[in-house]
Amino acid sequence: MHPYNQLTDIELAEHLGKGEEGAFREIYVRYWDKLYIVARKRLKDSLEAEETIQDIFCNLWRKRETFTLSKGFDNYFAVAVKFEVINRLAKKARQSVVEKEVSASLSEADYSTLQTLDLNELKDQLQQSINELPDKCRIVFRMKYEKDYSQHQIAEELHISEKTVEAHLAKARKTLRSSFGNALGILIGILISHS
Repeated sequence: MHPYNQLTDIELAEHLGKGEEGAFREIYVRYWDKLYIVARKRLKDSLEAEETIQDIFCNLWRKRETFTLSKGFDNYFAVAVKFEVINRLAKKARQSVVEKEVSASLSEADYSTLQTLDLNELKDQLQQSINELPDKCRIVFRMKYEKDYSQHQIAEELHISEKTVEAHLAKARKTLRSSFGNALGILIGILISHS
């Protein structure tokens, strides 16, 4: 058993690369509080700050076998927190824009539909409708709205052109809009972003 608390960051990273949970725990104990303070200050939300830090540590554990540390965890985590916070703020901003645009265009009927249906029921209906899309169309739609891929990333991953990605997304939105009307945008913005 290694006295992990006596190891340097570089040594901890080496042990982490071997999948040693003790090394991961030491990194977690050593850095969690510092990271949380930075994230909370930038996000101004305790719960979201906690989620952000948990995501960073989960990602670190997931890529432990290929992870290399060149300077120290202070440097690594400073960059990780910065990018995670930027991504979360950007996603919030996009969601806010979608909600404003869609709520402005919702008819009274659409709005009352949203109010009367249970949120989970709506989510189930949306997922069912997505599952009924043609294969390629469904895959592109999920990559865009569930995995938050850009059209360029989707095109590269699926080896298709960005125009084809655009066509699949347009077809998916048109099909889903026939079921959900103008409420579709707000459902995508609210429900899928929380899935």
